[in-house]
This record gives sequence, structure tokens and C-alpha cells, in this order.
Amino acid sequence: MLEGKAVVGETDMLQTMQQVALDVAAKALDFFDVTEATEIARFIKKEFDRAYGSGWQCIVGTDFGSFVTHCSGCFIYFCIGSLAILLFRGSAATEPDPHHFSALETLKA
Repeated sequence: MLEGKAVVGETDMLQTMQQVALDVAAKALDFFDVTEATEIARFIKKEFDRAYGSGWQCIVGTDFGSFVTHCSGCFIYFCIGSLAILLFRGSAATEPDPHHFSALETLKA
């Protein structure tokens, strides 16, 4: 168990879902050592898939950057001690913008 209070850095989740995320993370830290980041992430992801439907992604570590697209109301980044946890539900892909591809072709030329 990692000691320390959870500090939410950024979120667009409802308060109730935020609390579930913090509780599930605390439970994961009861089961796994802080060095087992992959197992912690797997546990949190599976709990959220079970509770809220599939499509959740979870990243756990002490030093990482991210830039993600997520469903509205389904993103939280928080820290417990030195451990950072990013949890989000991926956003479904939309139809490609044909102008985007022509811009990419211009860049390749």
C-alpha cells in the first residue's frame, strides 16, 4: 500500500465516478506493490470495464507523458504519493477528414 492522499490533477468525470476511481486505485494498491505498475493498471482497467462498460485505458507510473482522446466525462489523472494514474475511456474513431489526407500528402512531397 502506498501511503498518501490522492490528489486529482485533472478530470472531467462526475464526482461519483471520480470517487470510484480513487477507491479502485486504493484497492489495487492493497493488492499490488507500487512497483507492479502494469498489474495496478490492469486491475483498475478491468474494474472500470466491469462497472462502466468496455473501452477503458489505464496508465500507471512515476514518469510519463500523455496526449489522449477520450469520451466526454471519462477522464481522470491523479496521483497517490509518487504514483501517477491516468484513466480514460477511449473515444471512438470518426470518419477520416479527406482534407487531412491531402495535407499529409503535401507534407510528404
